[in-house]
Amino acid sequence: MELKNIFRISLVAAAVSLTACGGDINITPTVNDNSTITDNSVNDSNNVAAPEPVVEVECASYESSVGTVEGVQSGDDCVYNDSFASKNISITSNITFEALPNDGVHVFDNALQIGEDGDTTTGFSVPANGPTMTVKPGATLAFKSGEAIIRIARGAKIQAIGTIDAPIVFTSANAFPRLDDAGQGAQFADWGGIIINGNGITDQCTDAERAAVTCNVASEGITSYFGGNDNTDSSGSIKYAKVWYAGSGPRVGGPGDDLNSLTLNAVGSGSSFDYIHIHQGFDDGIEIFGGATTLSHVAVTDTQDDSFDFDAGWQGSAEFLFVKHGTVNTRDGQVANMGNNGFETDGEKGDTSAEAPVTNPTISNVTIITTDANSVRDDDPSQAFTFDDSIKSMYKNVLIVKEVGANSSCVKHKADGEKNADAITFSGSVMACASEFEGEATFGASAPAALQGTAKTVWFDNGGVNQRIAASSDVLAADGFATNTSSTAITVAADATGAANFIGAVSDQDTTSNWYKWVEMAVTAASND
Repeated sequence: MELKNIFRISLVAAAVSLTACGGDINITPTVNDNSTITDNSVNDSNNVAAPEPVVEVECASYESSVGTVEGVQSGDDCVYNDSFASKNISITSNITFEALPNDGVHVFDNALQIGEDGDTTTGFSVPANGPTMTVKPGATLAFKSGEAIIRIARGAKIQAIGTIDAPIVFTSANAFPRLDDAGQGAQFADWGGIIINGNGITDQCTDAERAAVTCNVASEGITSYFGGNDNTDSSGSIKYAKVWYAGSGPRVGGPGDDLNSLTLNAVGSGSSFDYIHIHQGFDDGIEIFGGATTLSHVAVTDTQDDSFDFDAGWQGSAEFLFVKHGTVNTRDGQVANMGNNGFETDGEKGDTSAEAPVTNPTISNVTIITTDANSVRDDDPSQAFTFDDSIKSMYKNVLIVKEVGANSSCVKHKADGEKNADAITFSGSVMACASEFEGEATFGASAPAALQGTAKTVWFDNGGVNQRIAASSDVLAADGFATNTSSTAITVAADATGAANFIGAVSDQDTTSNWYKWVEMAVTAASND
């Protein structure tokens, strides 16, 4: 019998030194041993089972200044240690992650940073055509550290396009028993999440800085830089992807210095994010700072803070957004309440101008299912909307649900959130909340003069195009998430200019669509935690 031994690249020992972004990387060069060994022994036993064949997998690799750097196969998985990716390494060539056979996983010890990052006031130039990180349908990337993030730099791209039957998964390594060293299972804050930095417009820079190409905003969480003067910029796209167990609590910068499940920093309209499920994030589900990117078909379940957080002059749009607050079982056997705001919307963070106006998105077909509990980390109430910092926005075909409201309400206007209240509008929307508005029942002195003293219920009703009904109304179908389109309690019509001609994110008349199936999978996953 002839046995052929092939030894692929190993990153375990240190043989060649590579310096990238200030870090020293030691890799062992590729060794290919194609020698043939002849075994003439005779095996007379009929009782010994043949060994299971080892399936060779294709681990990701990239080109560096010293050659090819490649992951290491470990069983059905590919392992990438700190010689492959870390906070000190920026990968500056294209890289692809394939779906691995036998449910194999791409496992990372540290951060995965794509593209060169830098501050343009120090002589750094943002690459016009940086590297692309491609993730193929069905691929799973798992991370072992709370400091492990995916960071896409300005000029770089991510193309992570899955399918409904083969979604891409970004998750905790603890979700896989073979990788769960402590045997505790996956939980929120297991890894850092995804940060995408774009060249779009954010009010965190001045007009002069944009003109001089010196706009460099430091990201929250782990510092990298974003911002520019191109709201049509593309940082790539993510579609049919799950981002689970990510995020962090306040870091060295204090409250607000957090890692979200997905952070979009000044990402332009050339990017899109479609069919995303975010689950058990420890800060926000998706936080957007400026730019003009679009969101579509996004489900956020059991995320500790805000499901969506818009800030710093975002000028994009979103449609088909589903939010459900709930509880999760923690590692220590406790039940944790998850969810503060469905939407925290902030109009400005820095210096607004004609070039960088206040946040003003159009958002269509939304369902928000709140609870009456306070979130586990921040001890903040479960709410549908908080309006702040001169926000402007237009909402169409929104369904808000709160069955119990002893300790929380559905809508909150902070004082600065009243400044442009006449430019926050709802249409074709229904509020079925046991407690509707937090705080004062009427608009105060911060509101436009025409609204001061006006009841917030009148503002929401908007001349009768919206409706407030009893919390006990049968607005949800038997599945618990789709709109009950046959409910006699809903008497207003959907806004025909919205994304779909029904109220809410999902229709009970559309159970065969990919969107219905996506939300159904999301709700099922949340109920199993």
